[in-house]
Amino acid sequence: MLESRPNDDRHRMTEAPRLALTGITRVFDGATVVDGVSLEVMAGEIVCLLGPSGCGKSTTLRIAAGVDQQTSGTVALNGVDVSDDRHHAPPEERSVGLMFQDFALFPHLTVAENVGFGLKSRKDRAQMAAEYLSKVDLDGFGDKYPHQLSGGEQQRVALARALVTKPQVMLMDEPFSGLDNRLRDAVRDQTLAILKAEGAGVLLVTHDPEEALKMADRVALMRDGQIVQIGVPYNVYNRPVDRAAAAFFSDVNVIHGEVKNHQTDTPFGLFLAPTLVDGADVEIIVRPEHLKVDLAKAGTTPEPSSETGVPAAGTVIRSRFIGSESLVEVRMDHDGSTLSATVPGAFLPMVGTALFLSLKRDHCHLFPCALQTKVSSPYTAVAWTGAKTTQ
Repeated sequence: MLESRPNDDRHRMTEAPRLALTGITRVFDGATVVDGVSLEVMAGEIVCLLGPSGCGKSTTLRIAAGVDQQTSGTVALNGVDVSDDRHHAPPEERSVGLMFQDFALFPHLTVAENVGFGLKSRKDRAQMAAEYLSKVDLDGFGDKYPHQLSGGEQQRVALARALVTKPQVMLMDEPFSGLDNRLRDAVRDQTLAILKAEGAGVLLVTHDPEEALKMADRVALMRDGQIVQIGVPYNVYNRPVDRAAAAFFSDVNVIHGEVKNHQTDTPFGLFLAPTLVDGADVEIIVRPEHLKVDLAKAGTTPEPSSETGVPAAGTVIRSRFIGSESLVEVRMDHDGSTLSATVPGAFLPMVGTALFLSLKRDHCHLFPCALQTKVSSPYTAVAWTGAKTTQ
């Protein structure tokens, strides 16, 4: 697992995490669904557990909530173990708030009764329900029933119900996926502001990378039951640990090469590969927004630069306007491969237009191919040895 985040050791030394998962493993019928997950959520921090369907993220959340029990590992809240190999505290003893995709409101209860349902003191229910309905901008909705509300209003009632007990940790499983896009953005922004103001530690599960990048203080990318990378959104997006991590967040271009003398030569220039042996197959990954487009001028080629390397020639095969930017697909002259570039605004060159593409070098990522055709291992050789390094 790659950890990429600013150094905050002094903060961690003075405060126990709201939630700490250590070595969490869950096995169902011989299949490992969660595999050695370790994760911390601090007070006021929003951590997004991001990954494709079936990667184990919802199971991890249920284990944190106490509605499922891990096969091995430890769950701690505020520095106190609540589930390990000796004991398992039920959900009601964990001071956690839960929010799910379907909101799970009681249809026979009013909005105020739904919000106050989890409060132990009956005399405070009406007052607390009104207070938290006000926080989510639902003043005057207390006497209504769930079926009388819109999807966004139901989501805010569920948020008020989860927060009214003042949980130390908020656990959220795809809470916005049932809302349409425009409503989702508004409700999500309001929810984020409220959660920050309440100061609870938040673990949010989502399969939507855009949502994770917008909401999270840190993103934990999960695959096949393991966290493969964790860090602040900028680093997880711009410093992917492998090709799959890069491709999960956006479309990517793949340029193939072969290592010779610890570097690979491409029509875009040389790329260093200091930890790889000669003969290793490599992939250079670059996102469409990190390609630079230059229209070809008769008899001239753009000059190489240290920032963008060597321009390579190609021909436009399609261009489309997609809102705030344009997507241009180019067939490269050197090998017939297709690369995609995005350009701000409207840029729609005709099919057949000759142009040059160059790569923003500081946004290119070189990885060994998963399947090697020429070497058994891209990291070892008799004449040279080197340790594998993360990007």
